[in-house]
Amino acid sequence: MKLLWSIMIVLILLLQVRLWVGEGSFAQVWGLENAIAEQREENAELAVRNERLYAEVRNLRGEKGAVEERARMNLGLIRNDETFFLVVEQ
Repeated sequence: MKLLWSIMIVLILLLQVRLWVGEGSFAQVWGLENAIAEQREENAELAVRNERLYAEVRNLRGEKGAVEERARMNLGLIRNDETFFLVVEQ
C-alpha cells in the first residue's frame, strides 16, 4: 500500500512540475497573454495612424487645393504670377 501511495505522490509531483514549469505552463501562458496584449495595443496605434494616412490620401485625391497647399508647404511652389519674398530675421 505504501508503494502505491509513493507512486501516486511521485505522479502528482510530476504533473505539478509540468503545470508550473513545462511547456504550456502557467508562466508561459501568462507571458503569451502579455505579449498578445502588447501586440493588440501596438496594432490599435498603427490602425489609428493608418486611418490618418488614408484620410490624407483621400483628401489629396479629392481636392486640387490640397495638392497645391502640400506643394507650397513642402516643396516651395511659386506660381509664375507670384512674387516670392524671403524675410530673414537677425
